[in-house]
Amino acid sequence: MRAIEAERLVGLVAPRDLEIVRGEGAILYDATGRAFIDCGVSHAACNLGHAHADVVRAIQEQARKLLLVDSTVRNDARASFLEALFEIVPDPLARAFLCNSGAEAVEGALKFARSATGRPRFVAAYRGFHGRTFGALSVTWKKEHRDAFGPLLPDVDFVPFNDEEVLKEAVGPSTAAVVLEPVQGEGGVHVASPSFLRTAADLCRDRGALLVLDEVQTGLGRTGRLFAFERAGVVPDLLCLAKSLAGGFPMGATVVTEAVQRGLRAGHHSTFGGNPLACAAGAAAIRVLVRDRLWERAERLGRAFLEGLRSIDTYRIREVRGIGLMVAVELRTKAHSVLQGMLERGVLALNAGTTTVRFLPPLVIAPDDLHRAAVAFEEALAHG
Repeated sequence: MRAIEAERLVGLVAPRDLEIVRGEGAILYDATGRAFIDCGVSHAACNLGHAHADVVRAIQEQARKLLLVDSTVRNDARASFLEALFEIVPDPLARAFLCNSGAEAVEGALKFARSATGRPRFVAAYRGFHGRTFGALSVTWKKEHRDAFGPLLPDVDFVPFNDEEVLKEAVGPSTAAVVLEPVQGEGGVHVASPSFLRTAADLCRDRGALLVLDEVQTGLGRTGRLFAFERAGVVPDLLCLAKSLAGGFPMGATVVTEAVQRGLRAGHHSTFGGNPLACAAGAAAIRVLVRDRLWERAERLGRAFLEGLRSIDTYRIREVRGIGLMVAVELRTKAHSVLQGMLERGVLALNAGTTTVRFLPPLVIAPDDLHRAAVAFEEALAHG
């Protein structure tokens, strides 16, 4: 594994010294059989855990029938997925464009917003992250993500996150959409205030722009609600979903209102999405999420986890923040040595920048395993 991947993969990430070959629930196993608690290595794509039996069964059954057919013909798996999706997505969201990833979902949202409004400009937030394709990258803030690939879309204005007054100044007659994450994931788990999201929604409505909420990482139970925007009492004009939408199988969706749909025409956007295999996995994943009410579990476990992390008495912690099972600890020192110490103790977490440790465990994680993760973090921090 090491030799082949080192020789053949395009090296765009720094690999960990680890080979993972199997997963079950919140536990991953390496090639020697050693177990690791997944607190982020699945990047919030496995809210149901790894190899959930219902999702695996749905994929197996669909694979025996039909792997691929395009959206010019109707399909039972696609219809079943759409039924499940619109049982949890609130009105007036009414239509879905199906794709394969979060970046694709954001690309669709940007194009749809321009088409529906006839306007060129976007407003996005400092620290925001929306993907690495050209359109999604254009509304992503960090220069280190963007600089090697310019010129990107020119008509993007960035505003401080949670600053309502600056946002009011930025949204104008040429603004097609305001693009926000309800919780900034890659930016370090910064939570939008309900007031900020309500102000964004009001500005968009009053000034003829559209509100795009990127819930690729936050959606489907992660933050203690089905969707993070529920806490603010708003509904976006366009909603971007992916990651855990199909229980870890690659799938994305741009969900829009009928008003946005009326601004679109055949040929305005197309991908290889909505295939029967992804749709079967997605329908199963949504039904498990709803049946087991996993957002309530995320709320309960996340509250206890945050309390435990905040009780750690050390000058090395600058801030603990988060919501549901989307948690970050900002350190006064580098995160790399702490993450390595956690790996040595059997816990896999993520960084968010150079000084922040991020936790995104499956929503099915056992309370004891979440406690073990907190202990491993505290020990790694003390010895790092």
